[in-house]
Amino acid sequence: MANYVLVAGAWLGSWAWEAVAAPLRAAGHEVHPLTLSGLAERSGEPAGQQTHVRDVVDEVERLDLRDVVLVGHSYSGIPVGQAAERIGDRLRRVVFVDANVPVDGRSFSDGWPVADEIAAHDGFWPPLTAGDCAGQGLDEEQISRIVRGATPHPGATLTEPAELKGPLSELPALYVKCLLDGEDPGPAVTALLEGERWTLVRVDTGHWPMFSQPAELARILAGAAG
Repeated sequence: MANYVLVAGAWLGSWAWEAVAAPLRAAGHEVHPLTLSGLAERSGEPAGQQTHVRDVVDEVERLDLRDVVLVGHSYSGIPVGQAAERIGDRLRRVVFVDANVPVDGRSFSDGWPVADEIAAHDGFWPPLTAGDCAGQGLDEEQISRIVRGATPHPGATLTEPAELKGPLSELPALYVKCLLDGEDPGPAVTALLEGERWTLVRVDTGHWPMFSQPAELARILAGAAG
């Protein structure tokens, strides 16, 4: 059995994983959904990019977890990817769910032009709207849950650069590409998938599979522990 640490993307907290955590626990795994600093119930806590990396590492070390499957969705792939190399032999696998991956010296905002929006909203990236969730395989109730639970995202986590200590290609990794959000995972991920330690799974759903296809995502994550 594995220890899962689940980290949702921008604006979301640990609550986003409820429908995925349940079947993993039913299968006998330990599951630890994590809310990053400055989000959800931790709103108001100051946070930069390395704060979020430490959040993940500290959770693993605080609970003394071994055989860890680190899961990062969307934005959180950036801190999760950094944390994965820092926890050393505690790591069993890192899973990127339709996620950004860290590139040493580069930030989330290098790929997404969010700096002006952050500056216009007092240092935060404003939360999702229902329109942002359209075309992603979500029903009205699921969209309402995402929008209702979303909180402003601390801008510094998006503009500060990642710090990698070694090649990301050396990590045992699974990349989950959600096809309704586009079939191309981007050049950084494509290059990593050429290595021997990275594998790809495609899922016919949208960018928030923990809501649109939680049972299927749980099945994929369970397989990642093998």
